[in-house]
Amino acid sequence: MSAPKITLYTSHKCPWAHRAHIALKELGLDYEEVIIDLNTPREPWYLEINPRGLVPSISYNGNIITESGIVAQFLADAHPSHLLPPSNSVEGALQRARIAFFVDAFFSKVVPQFMASQRATSDADRAAAGDALVAAIEKEIEPILASQTGSGPFFGGSDKLTLAEVLTGSFLLRLLSFHKPEAGLVREDLPELLEKRTPAFTKWAKATVEQESVNYIWDEKSVVEHTKKRFASLAKK
Repeated sequence: MSAPKITLYTSHKCPWAHRAHIALKELGLDYEEVIIDLNTPREPWYLEINPRGLVPSISYNGNIITESGIVAQFLADAHPSHLLPPSNSVEGALQRARIAFFVDAFFSKVVPQFMASQRATSDADRAAAGDALVAAIEKEIEPILASQTGSGPFFGGSDKLTLAEVLTGSFLLRLLSFHKPEAGLVREDLPELLEKRTPAFTKWAKATVEQESVNYIWDEKSVVEHTKKRFASLAKK
């Protein structure tokens, strides 16, 4: 099979677009990168590629695929690897279902609390949002990770990244860094709370963000500045 021609339309500051970078890097696929400025109206040429104007989008041998989860799933399916087991067996289908459930729990139960923390306008609100965030991780995510039997640090005890980390890694980078004083986006003692109440999650998250495929486009300072400006703008509306 010849190498596909891939063009990735992206923004390095967008956690959703970041998912495509992780998948491409983990699969060892070469790609051309086109940066989309999310602070300005989309150019007509990009709206022809993706009428929603969102990132990421990819052109894969001329076929346009949009929406970050769909892009990552497509790449994992088109290039079989450690990210996902094949679905033509019961065990493979079960593992895919487990990953899908885990990712859904992370984004439906945990991420909303993380966003609430970033929207907080007072220390009291930020502390309360942080409590809710840790409680959500403790209830929804910690039991899944704590019950894994494999020896590896990633989902299901894998010794390599899975699609679970591809889809959550960019958010974990933010969750583990936004507590710093220069960011001030979540409560400063969040790492201590996570270590105490969700040790399996903390171990998994730290292992994930240390992977080159997860952090190679990560610019913490730039992302923090961008995020603070975005939430400050939203607060004025």
